[in-house]
Formats: sequence, C-alpha cells, structure tokens
Amino acid sequence: MEKRVTFKGWKLPLLLILPQVFVSAVFFFYPAVQAIWQSMFIPDPFGLSTRFVGLGNFEYLFSNSHYRASFVTTAVFSLLVTLCSMVPALFLAVLADRLVKGAGTYRTLLIWPYAIAPAVAGVLWLFMFNTRIGIVSWYLGKLGYDWNHVLNGAEAMGLVVVASSWGRISYNFLFFFAALQAVPKSVIEAAAIDGARFWRRFFTIVLPLISPTTFFLLVVNVVYAFFETFGVIHTITGGGPQQSTTILVYKVFSDGFVGQDLGSSAAQSVILLVVVGALTVVQFKFLEKRVHY
Repeated sequence: MEKRVTFKGWKLPLLLILPQVFVSAVFFFYPAVQAIWQSMFIPDPFGLSTRFVGLGNFEYLFSNSHYRASFVTTAVFSLLVTLCSMVPALFLAVLADRLVKGAGTYRTLLIWPYAIAPAVAGVLWLFMFNTRIGIVSWYLGKLGYDWNHVLNGAEAMGLVVVASSWGRISYNFLFFFAALQAVPKSVIEAAAIDGARFWRRFFTIVLPLISPTTFFLLVVNVVYAFFETFGVIHTITGGGPQQSTTILVYKVFSDGFVGQDLGSSAAQSVILLVVVGALTVVQFKFLEKRVHY
C-alpha cells in the first residue's frame, strides 16, 4: 500500500516551499515582469528618459530581416546541436553497456568533458581551429582544404555546433547509460534466444524502453541549445561572420549590451521566452504520446 505524508494545517507546507517560491520570484518572475515592462519603452541614447511605444518594439523586430534570419539560424543550430549531442551519446552508452573490461575507466573518461564550462570549451575549439596557429586547421591546409571560419559562415556554424555538442555528449551519456542499465536483461536474452539480432533488439525493445529518457533529453537539449550555448558562440565567432551564427539569445545580448537598445533587447527576450515555452509545450503534447512509460 502506498504511504502518503500528510500535514496538519497549512503553515508547515507553506514554510517548506517558501525558499523555492522566493528563489523563483527573485530570479524568474521579477526579471520576466521587468522584461515585459521594458519591452514597451524606448530609452533615449543617454538613458535619461524613456518613451512609451506599446508594441512598437515587437513590430519593428518582426519587420527586421536580420531578426527574422536569426530565427532560421536558431532553428538550424538547435537541431544540429541536439542531434550531434544525443546520437553519439547514445552510441557511446550502448558501447559502455556492452563493455566488460575497463568499463569504469571508459565511463570516467567520457564524463570529463561535462566538467568544462561552455566558454572554456569554446576557447579550446577556437585554438584548435585557429586560422593561424590551430593544429586542426594546419592539418586541413596540408590536405588542401583552406579552413577559415572567420569568413565562411558554414564553417563557423559547423565549428560552434561541434563545440556546443562536445561537452553535452557527456551529460547525455550519463542518462542514456543509466537507462540502458535499467533495461531488464531477461527481455534482451529472450529476444536473442528467439533469433533477434543486435540491431533488431535495439530498435524494437531497447529504444522503446528508454524512450522516457530520450524524450527528457530531447527537451533539455533543445533548451540548452537556445540558452546555454551563448558562451561558445561569444568566444568563437561573436555571432559572425555576417550574423551567420547569431542565434536569438546572442542577438538579445548584442542589441542590448553592445547596441544599448534596451527596449528592443527586452522585446527579444520576451519573444525568446514565448518561443521556448511554446516549443516545450508542443514537445510534451505531440512527442510524449510516443513515449512508453
């Protein structure tokens, strides 16, 4: 029988959730309300006064071709980062699950990159692909390929995708490996006795059983690509060349802190919040139906 904890009165439950409510109010609700409020004003160049414009900032943004292009850039970037971080992580987790000797060392080495901050990871990959002193770009030059992510937008996008996915593979690997460890071995052995080969067992038995973990990582990695990749983009490309790597969260920074257009930056943060929220709702509404709990 399931045991449930009950409280006499309402004071103790309120006291227990009060710290979380306080943290959410200070670090989420208050900044969100401030962003919505500031998005309706345009400050003067000196920041001494503001002028109420209502939805004028939003109308300007959606009429701006550069801002509309950042939506496409963000969609491509988030899709590539999600795929490039989840697919290799699942492959490595499958290998670790089948490994008998040296499994502990193998798992430890795969977890290490997760300890590196995104900005530091960006600097590491920037050094390796630097057009003058980078060892990878030097080898590519020896092979006849002139690598230059400073001028080539496709190369810049590829570099920030790889740098953003590299550290995230370790995070995804931990969850995938734990999910694979929880799959009943008796089910796998029964399928093997019936003649099912490895890949057939994987796609028909293992993959459906770890679908809750896959769905969770899908949502988390999309949010990561939208928000937490700022440090990688800022250290490697700075949004360039020609805004080819300027995603929505980086445009909020460049317009607000570099361009000092606080009204437009606040409106962009509101739009970004709505987009990520709507995307998460869509994922839970449509993709979760394919998840087997």
